[in-house]
Amino acid sequence: MEHLPPPAEELALIDRELAHLDARRAQLLQRRTWLVEALRTPARSGPRAAAAPPPWGPRPPVPPAAPSGHGAQNVLLALGGLLLAVAAIAFTLFSWGTLGIGGRSAVLAAVTAAALGVPVALRHRGLRATAEALGGFGLVLTVLDAYALRVAALPEPDGAAFAAVASAVLAVLWALYGRVPGRPVLPAPAALVAAQLPLVLGCWAVGAPPLAFGWALLLTAAADAGVALRSGRAGVRVTALVCLGFTGSGALLVALVDSLTADGPAAALAPGALLAFAGSAVLLAVRWSPASLATPCGLVGGLAGVAGAGGVLRTALPAEWTVLAYLLAGAALLTVARTGPVRPAGRGVVAASAVVAAGALLWAVPWAAMVLAGPLPGVTPVWAGAPEGLRDALGVPVPWSWAVAAPVVLAVVAALGAAAGARAPRTWWRTAVRSAVPALVWGASLLAAAVADVPYALGVVLETVLVAGALELAARSVPGRDGSTAALRVALGCASAGAVSVVALSLASEVATYAVVAVLTALFAATAIRLAGRPERSVAACAAVLGGTALTGAAVGSLGLSAAHGAPLLLVVPAVTVWLGGALRGRPVAVWVELTGVLGALVAVGLAVTDPAWLALVLGLSGVLAAATAVRPERRKVAGAAALVLCVLATWVRLAASGATAPEAYTLPVTVPALVVGVLRRRRAAGVSSWTAYGPGLAVTLAPSLLVAWGDPGWVRPLLLGLAALVVTLAGARARLRAPLLLGGGVLALLGLHELAPYVVQVVGVLPRWLVPAAAGVLLLAVGATYEKRLRDARRLREALGRMR
Repeated sequence: MEHLPPPAEELALIDRELAHLDARRAQLLQRRTWLVEALRTPARSGPRAAAAPPPWGPRPPVPPAAPSGHGAQNVLLALGGLLLAVAAIAFTLFSWGTLGIGGRSAVLAAVTAAALGVPVALRHRGLRATAEALGGFGLVLTVLDAYALRVAALPEPDGAAFAAVASAVLAVLWALYGRVPGRPVLPAPAALVAAQLPLVLGCWAVGAPPLAFGWALLLTAAADAGVALRSGRAGVRVTALVCLGFTGSGALLVALVDSLTADGPAAALAPGALLAFAGSAVLLAVRWSPASLATPCGLVGGLAGVAGAGGVLRTALPAEWTVLAYLLAGAALLTVARTGPVRPAGRGVVAASAVVAAGALLWAVPWAAMVLAGPLPGVTPVWAGAPEGLRDALGVPVPWSWAVAAPVVLAVVAALGAAAGARAPRTWWRTAVRSAVPALVWGASLLAAAVADVPYALGVVLETVLVAGALELAARSVPGRDGSTAALRVALGCASAGAVSVVALSLASEVATYAVVAVLTALFAATAIRLAGRPERSVAACAAVLGGTALTGAAVGSLGLSAAHGAPLLLVVPAVTVWLGGALRGRPVAVWVELTGVLGALVAVGLAVTDPAWLALVLGLSGVLAAATAVRPERRKVAGAAALVLCVLATWVRLAASGATAPEAYTLPVTVPALVVGVLRRRRAAGVSSWTAYGPGLAVTLAPSLLVAWGDPGWVRPLLLGLAALVVTLAGARARLRAPLLLGGGVLALLGLHELAPYVVQVVGVLPRWLVPAAAGVLLLAVGATYEKRLRDARRLREALGRMR
């Protein structure tokens, strides 16, 4: 069977094809003109003319809706109809009173009849666009007729009641007019829009309660759905769907507001029934709706049912259990949905239950987060004494009575997740749900202790046990099993967050601090051992190292040592990590363990900053640990450089603490090792430049000493620096090394200039002023006379320096 479009659509298609043909004809004519011109002028057939591109390039395609004569006609007709409608409205509002009752009726009747009758004749002649424009004008006139009737002939009736009757009559008349010969396009959608008003306006006229408006909107939406399913015209179908969206949403919104404001089960039954009826209607419409709308319909219907049932259950429970009431309704909906076969609508219902559970989680999770983060702001008063209850230790000023349902909500969501994950197919959704279930149970247990306000000691023990349970779950995850990696990471995340929280909570008591930190350190270390071969092992190992650092910090506090005096004790854990790094050589976890040990060393350095002497000791010990790490070949480059820097810093800090001001005291400890390293490096690779081997070491001492000697009025420092520079220069010349020769010679030259400068100034002040320019002139003459020789000498000097290393 061949599909024949309606006449209006077919006419639009013909207009577009004609536009394409016109554009193609213009393009061919342009090409023909160019070809004729090329044939008439043979002189242009040379290379230059051949190189000129013809005007035959690609043209932009004509859009489907290209403006044509018919398009312009439609625009003009629409504007004309709009102007006629405006004129009619102005006549009705402002000039109506100048005519009598007979004149008024005659004018409106004649104009309306003409506006509605002429389009029928125009369609027979094929002028559909003109007919549609006049038909739309006629529809506007019918509205004006109703308004005129209300103002002139029936002033007594209530406005809302008259509007309801008028909208119903207009909807019927427009629908009948849409069935006249030629089947106009506008009347049917206009009738459908007018049909949305009678029931709502009727409720307004009789002063009905808000719930009656909801029923009116729902019945109107049901009628819209019927029209959308049965109509074969695209315009009517789209209009019906749009109206369905507005009226259906309005009905659900009215019912939901009424359900939320109900103050008792009896008052909540009526809006609940409306919500349940609406949800059932949406689910029933799935049988006739397209397959793509089945899941959204199931979602809307499920949410409506949950809102209705939860609203009734809410009124029977205390106010703080409201979220649980809706969650239980969602759980019941999930149970009902799972009893039947899995269909698209059923998936929508399951999605509705998941949306309700997600909303409940958004309400309950912040309470659990407050329990976890509550002890963190109270870290400052360490070992101030154990409080009585867990809430006092948390120190969160919130109304805990409103959190009484939060643990139950988490537990119910965990149960729903376990049930859904057991039956769900093997997808990412199943993995996520099954991984989240233990975390929800863990959070519910943690929150239950805070809600019950258990004693402080019991709360600390319970949180520690929860961390141990999470670590046990992580250790028991089987590699390769479905979702094992996600479950392992969720468990480690819960354990890490719980460990931070319980350590902060235990700081109120010294005994609790040692017990909790020791137990957690052992648990994380054991977990790291059990997770051998898995990437997540590094998390547990780093947590164990941090726990050991915390234990040493607690020992410093118990011994009554100051921060600076106790800093060296914190290096015990970095020393252990150096040993562990060697024992775990070649495994990824070794890097993370050593980096965590470095973090502990940085903490020790930070604690010792206030005392330079102890800071020097901590830096020196850290340098020793770095040197021990550099023994291993894979760490030699980084750890060796760190050891050198730390040792130099330790020496400098120690010298500063002793009051040393001579720069050589700070530079020689760097120069000597640097020169030794340079000698060793040149022995291994003779081609290494002297600037690379000896330049940094010599410059570290010579440059600062020269700067100080330049401003030193005494003679001891310049003499010693000059002797050292002379030795360096002679050594460089003898060994044919460029860096010592140039550095030593440069220092000698600058020292000589510094020493001779006072005498030169004195002599210049005694000699006549003309002697200086005369000497300069003589010098220039001598250089000019022996220029070739000086140039050869400079070349030989450059070649000699180039042969040096």
